Amino acid sequence: MVSRIDRKQVVDTALRLLNEVGLDGLTLRRIAKELNVQAPALYWHFKNKQELLDEMATEMFRRMVAPMLGEGSEGAGPGRGWQDALRGACRGMRRQLLGYRDGGKVFSGTRMTDESYARPLDNLLTLLTTAGFSPTLAARAWWTTYSYTIGVVIEEQSVYPEPGEPEARRPEDRDPAYDLESRAREIGERYPLAAGAGVEMFGDMERNFEAGLQLIIAGVEATAGR
Repeated sequence: MVSRIDRKQVVDTALRLLNEVGLDGLTLRRIAKELNVQAPALYWHFKNKQELLDEMATEMFRRMVAPMLGEGSEGAGPGRGWQDALRGACRGMRRQLLGYRDGGKVFSGTRMTDESYARPLDNLLTLLTTAGFSPTLAARAWWTTYSYTIGVVIEEQSVYPEPGEPEARRPEDRDPAYDLESRAREIGERYPLAAGAGVEMFGDMERNFEAGLQLIIAGVEATAGR
């Protein structure tokens, strides 16, 4: 039996549908309908939804590696300091994942299906070790900034569920459940510090991401004894 569709078609269609229906609405049956095939045709390529999610995450990573390879404006290319390399990698990853509805959730907890991650990771770790980091500390520095970025994206996509460029967001794009004025009215009198924290956590997401990233990089720098 030979399928009329190939693996790449399935993944590209799944990523496109993800922006329409979100992770919960993305089913193999829905993808098959979009491709005008029977659902069993997809099992020729993927045994289950998790295998598909793994391949989707891998394709998402392939599309975001340019900054990490130094091919973009914020990459880890020659002459860039390790701080800029970490910032550039995290900024690029956040921006790419925000381009997919539920992109953070899809990307987290999945495994890469090929070695496309190895070269950019090795480049970044080489830059860190050349700067004087031990291999262990270099790995921890990346893992910490990586995990922070993924976590922020998941939270950010709860506040702004629709995919797109952060600069293009409108006030009405914000989920009403994260209305800061309502939150302040509910708890501000009794818990003023908690109310104020809401602004830092869910207010200007761009500013808050950058502030948190700077805290982490400063911590890495202090840990490294610089």
